[in-house]
Amino acid sequence: MKPVESIASFAPPPRAGRGWRVFIDELVVTARIGIHAHEHEAPQPLVIDASLAYGGEPSEEGAHAMIDYERYCERVTAFLSRKPHTRLLETLVVELAVLSFSEWPALHALTIALHKPKIREGTRRIGVELDWTRADYEAWRVQARSRAETASV
Repeated sequence: MKPVESIASFAPPPRAGRGWRVFIDELVVTARIGIHAHEHEAPQPLVIDASLAYGGEPSEEGAHAMIDYERYCERVTAFLSRKPHTRLLETLVVELAVLSFSEWPALHALTIALHKPKIREGTRRIGVELDWTRADYEAWRVQARSRAETASV
């Protein structure tokens, strides 16, 4: 007679991991951001939290399949320092996501949160968060291209 298998033997195999994630907490930068008149006067502090997922294998020999967090922070800071005034945090977070996907081919998903510290009495922070995959970025590119073509007609 065949031994009885336990119910545990019918459990699905454990799910494989999704890869590596670089996280950046509280990168403080200055940016020209906001809709209120006083926000147009000068750059103001902006705090960035980013979670950058990639599927490549880290290698001591080359960084092509990785996200270099130092380079990422430097690139984002430089981008914001040269950028003209942006009215909405939502616009800016999309621009940072586009920059991220276009410059880091290994990136397959990200979450970026932007907040203005102490912007309103009674709050610690107010901000927005965007969660995108590379497929979301590609869909955005198609829509942006379509909008540009329509505008040029």
